[in-house]
Amino acid sequence: MSKVLMKGNEAMAEAAILAGCDCYFGYPITPQNELIAYMAKRLPQIGKVFLQAESELAAINMVFGAAAAGARAMTSSSSPGISLKQEGISYMAGCELPGVIVNVARGGPGLGNIAPSQADYFQAVKGGGHGDYHLLVLAPASVQEAINLTQKAFDLADTYRNPVMILADGLLGQMIESVELKPIEKVELPPKTWALTGAKNREPNIIRSLYIDPPVLEAHNWKLHKKYQEMQKEIAYETWQIEDAQIIIIAFGPLARICKEAIIRVRKEGIKAGLIRPITLFPFPGKIISESNPKAFLVVEMNLGQMVEDVRLAVAGKTPVHFYGKPGGVFITPKDVYLKIKSCF
Repeated sequence: MSKVLMKGNEAMAEAAILAGCDCYFGYPITPQNELIAYMAKRLPQIGKVFLQAESELAAINMVFGAAAAGARAMTSSSSPGISLKQEGISYMAGCELPGVIVNVARGGPGLGNIAPSQADYFQAVKGGGHGDYHLLVLAPASVQEAINLTQKAFDLADTYRNPVMILADGLLGQMIESVELKPIEKVELPPKTWALTGAKNREPNIIRSLYIDPPVLEAHNWKLHKKYQEMQKEIAYETWQIEDAQIIIIAFGPLARICKEAIIRVRKEGIKAGLIRPITLFPFPGKIISESNPKAFLVVEMNLGQMVEDVRLAVAGKTPVHFYGKPGGVFITPKDVYLKIKSCF
């Protein structure tokens, strides 16, 4: 298959179509507008549903309704818009409804700016809405990986009956790279016998997250918790030159590629550095981190320090964990990481 040049936002949209996305509901916000514009053009061409909602709140609740009817539904936004969707996302998790949510994150808090940021990590992996729940969270580092993970997200959502988030950023959404567009391998999925498809020839299905009796709600929460534990088998990560590493860098998304350049530079000077890149942010690949044995870890994030907390939990105090970050959409360069690595020695 020949390769084509595609912008990250448009590539994720086309990947969703390849995955069988039936409907998309969204509301414009920079820096993800190319995704919604692409869906507005492409979905009607293939007989699928596109609807620009009147707000982010409306969009996520449309995803809720479509998912409850058994459709493969998707929405996307950027940081403040994802915040507005949190109530609906919590409802979807509580109702065990699949759906794919793309966050092309930007600088915050508040309206912030439209520059790339990773400050939505807590919101994504800790359950940004109310209640005890989790999303599966995937963090692509390239446009090709964004295509692959967007397709996989629909299968994961259906497998676990749970919302899945693609946590991208403004850098990935706007970059243009050479990619291959092809469907991923088909996964055998259970039929959606739970969906609200009409009860003429069967008993009615009930989809709800309202359980007034506390012991009943407790049982429902334990059921969800068991599912989140089962998601551990989906853990994915990349390791690079960690076998002899004195210091291991931990970074996710496109920032990990920037860190690789810094690692190449310091290795030329005799400092043995390596990289662990989490691909699933939830479930988090803590085991590979805890089993690694460098003299130090360095967590690099485009925020004030969020994933570093999960790294420190995994390390459990046995190895020093350093942090380097910049908030507000300020870009981290290979030179920044290079100098920080040098300062650790």
